[in-house]
Amino acid sequence: MKLVLEAVTREVNGESHLYSMSMALEPGLNVLLGPTQAGKTSLMRVMAGLDRPTTGQVLVDGQDVTGRPIQQRNVAFVYQQFINYPSLTVFENIASPLRLQKKISNDEIQRRVRETAEMMRIGHLLDRLPAALSGGQQQRTAIARALVKQAPLLLLDEPLVNLDYKLREELRAELGQIFARRNAIVVYSTTEPLEALLMGGVTAVLDKGDLLQIGPTLAVYHQPAQRRVGEVFSDPPLNILPAVFEGGLALLSGDVRFPLPPHMAGLAGGTYWLGVRAHHVAMEAHLGREIEIPAWIELAELSGSETIVHADHRDGSGGEFHLIAQLSGIHNFSYEQQARLYLDPHRLFAFTASGALAASPPRAADQRKERA
Repeated sequence: MKLVLEAVTREVNGESHLYSMSMALEPGLNVLLGPTQAGKTSLMRVMAGLDRPTTGQVLVDGQDVTGRPIQQRNVAFVYQQFINYPSLTVFENIASPLRLQKKISNDEIQRRVRETAEMMRIGHLLDRLPAALSGGQQQRTAIARALVKQAPLLLLDEPLVNLDYKLREELRAELGQIFARRNAIVVYSTTEPLEALLMGGVTAVLDKGDLLQIGPTLAVYHQPAQRRVGEVFSDPPLNILPAVFEGGLALLSGDVRFPLPPHMAGLAGGTYWLGVRAHHVAMEAHLGREIEIPAWIELAELSGSETIVHADHRDGSGGEFHLIAQLSGIHNFSYEQQARLYLDPHRLFAFTASGALAASPPRAADQRKERA
């Protein structure tokens, strides 16, 4: 199966939910990454046939299905909420889409339901009603009901968002293995950059109804085509620093300047935006090539086993910028505490004044496992 969207738009009551976007999806995992109201759900509903695009076409294997409703398409959809039939057992919830297909025998239904339930680790719960299940078990049931159809198009709209961290981590790993074994187009939406990285496959980055970039997940992460992509694909937020390139130097402020690293050496002089991910901002120098930035700490947030530090750099000439550092471990800092932050210039992105990517760090520069 091949799913193609050609210049698809979607307007509701005069408000644009999707601006013109085109993409071609083939069997495998495809992640839609973007913040809330980026257009992910709107796009999936158009793919499924729940909504008709305002303009553009939806093609399946070259056939125009734009006006064909979901009932006439072989599609499975998993929503954020646990949608199960409360009066049916887990077995009957999973079996329900198969019972609508009159040609499937009872023996085949039994086999497929039990096989899918075991795959989702709920085989021991088949006789229970949804009210007797935990949230994680209810979502496993909803996903099993979608998987049992063996549809060539499987859509999952932030399916793990309502689960706690441990359950999300566990189910995400299992789903990745399940998707890898299925010959289907899987479209999985998420707001979390780390989840997109862990899922892999192909990632489409959306923001405010625009398709910003689509490609292999790691390629998009390491080479965001524009500043907005880098910002969406970073959590904590991508640090964006104003810079002027002049005479082989980058000037961040009156007292912070450094030689352009090799991957930026060929760029013309002028105004740029430099981007650096928060886990590449340190409070100690280890390589001997880091840029030292005096700063004042504004806020330190604890996030699990990490500390997120927000700091401001100020110089005497009025130059000022904000930095976020993601540090391993628990650290105590006080408001307005003076500190020194360090950036490795080899890890910096350069974007033009208009936001287009001008240079990206060489992949070999990062020897650690990348985190969003």
